[in-house]
Amino acid sequence: MNDRACLIIGAGDDTGAAIARAFARDGLIACVVRRPRHAEALEQLARSIRDDGLKAVALPADARDEEAMTALFDRIEAEIAPIDVVVFNIGANVRFDIAETTAQVYRKVWEMAAFAGFLAGREAAKRMTPRGRGTIIFTGATASLRGAAGYSAFAGAKHALRALAQSMARELGPKNIHVAHVIVDGAIDTAFIRGLMPDIDAMRAEDAILSPDAIAGNYVFLHHQPRSAWTHELDLRPWKEKW
Repeated sequence: MNDRACLIIGAGDDTGAAIARAFARDGLIACVVRRPRHAEALEQLARSIRDDGLKAVALPADARDEEAMTALFDRIEAEIAPIDVVVFNIGANVRFDIAETTAQVYRKVWEMAAFAGFLAGREAAKRMTPRGRGTIIFTGATASLRGAAGYSAFAGAKHALRALAQSMARELGPKNIHVAHVIVDGAIDTAFIRGLMPDIDAMRAEDAILSPDAIAGNYVFLHHQPRSAWTHELDLRPWKEKW
């Protein structure tokens, strides 16, 4: 009867998984979401959390699909637990020179990193506002603040997500719903990055690369902040990262 849920949209193998585990350790039911084609990996993540004696449920869904998102939130609220935390963690980081960026690429990146964030934020607000509590966290990137060469689609989507978070914070903060935007500025110690950086072991040894677990710890910190001193935007980077 006292259970609460944390919905992690974009629960990948590294950062998203770490966020799910962190909130599960904090006592919430981790409801992890990825696209249906990742259903097996998603179930493995949920099982690994349950194997640690914690609570987790795998819920494959396409975050760009409005009907699927509405059904997802309804199912969690009806069958699992009230949603106390929503983390939108979809990345969609791609690089194309502007002349090579097709309308399809731009639209898909926007759908994944911006439109899906709107759907998640809207559905979270619908459930949290009547209860007068909740935390909504959006994962941003360096591209949320500045667009690098070759990242027009990614930067456009991440700028849009940041604007969404700002608007929602101003609207929902007075209703006791904490909306935060986290700028992850730097490379994260993920399987993808490990395949690109031959010196990653040395970087990890001197804390020169972002740790998924450390990122996750900051998300839990945001959820527990006293409302007299809420953070809206938090930027995270290794101590050696260039600004």
